[in-house]
Amino acid sequence: MREFLAFFEKPKSDIISVDSESQQIRELAAFLKKRPRSLFSRSIAVRMIDCGSSNDVEIEEGLANAPQVDCERFGIHFVASPRHADVLIASGPVSINMKTALEKTYAAMPRPKAVVAVGDGACTGGLFKDSDYVFRSGRVDEIVPVDVKVKGNPPSSYAIVLGILKAGAAISKKR
Repeated sequence: MREFLAFFEKPKSDIISVDSESQQIRELAAFLKKRPRSLFSRSIAVRMIDCGSSNDVEIEEGLANAPQVDCERFGIHFVASPRHADVLIASGPVSINMKTALEKTYAAMPRPKAVVAVGDGACTGGLFKDSDYVFRSGRVDEIVPVDVKVKGNPPSSYAIVLGILKAGAAISKKR
């Protein structure tokens, strides 16, 4: 019986192979090795907002919850309300119609908070930066302050998880 209970007392493992073939997995493993162990560093509530993307980033964000990546084991969970979120993920170039929604979502989040711009569209405006349908150049940092940029079209699920963890580290420094 004692062995059975000891199994449940062990902390969840977030070990990822440093010897992986993937560069992004190695970066995530290195970040997790130096991450401080505390009760509150292992809980990051994330709110996603699609500012006008082509859904490629959202597919990768969804895959971050899949069993292969399993972002829950790192303390990352997605929430439905910005009032419960620590981190805001913005994807896609900011369209004129989504500018106000992005501003209101950011304003509704409690302090301290962090923003992650995910994908080339959110970081640079991507293909649509000169379009009439995006606000200015379409970059997220023109509307709200961005703490972490995750580039790629689309970035992998591991890169997104690493960006969220870096935003969590930025929040702990703001406290």
